[in-house]
Amino acid sequence: MAKAEQSAEMSFEEAVTKLETIVEAMESGELPLESLMANFEEGSRLAKHCEAKLAQAETRVQQLEKNAAGELTLKPVEIKNGNK
Repeated sequence: MAKAEQSAEMSFEEAVTKLETIVEAMESGELPLESLMANFEEGSRLAKHCEAKLAQAETRVQQLEKNAAGELTLKPVEIKNGNK
């Protein structure tokens, strides 16, 4: 399985934990350049994965609203194009 496929199946928490491990290894100063580059690439993929998961969660939260009876219901959300 390719790394991109693995990160697509990874939970947010797993991705953050792996990203923290990569950052610690990179900050140790003990990795050769090739390993640093590979870790940087994997860390970038993981960061994008985490951002996507957070965006999904934000959309779901925005969809929730209380109705007159105080119950949470889903409401339609406008999809905005562009970056934040």
